[in-house]
Amino acid sequence: MSRRPNGRRNLYSSQSQTRGRERSDVVEAYVLIQTEVGKAKVVVDEVRLIDGITFADDVTGPYDVIVRAEADDVDALGRLVVAKIQAINGITRTLTCPVVHL
Repeated sequence: MSRRPNGRRNLYSSQSQTRGRERSDVVEAYVLIQTEVGKAKVVVDEVRLIDGITFADDVTGPYDVIVRAEADDVDALGRLVVAKIQAINGITRTLTCPVVHL
């Protein structure tokens, strides 16, 4: 993964897109994360290191972090969220929103 000028990884990978359209052979989801007070930055930094995470940023509102994740199937996505994302210290709640292509 390449680095942007600000040192962050370029989380938008051309591997997940084909000619401007999303690949249909992966399951994608946004994961909305609530954290303990003051933990959003730490959570973002840790979640970006997880394989399968294509985007992560801290945000304002009812959720503190928004993540885009991809996996080979729904079961793998569930394992990613439960075993890896939810295991990060400081996370209090997650909401997984699968991406649909209508």
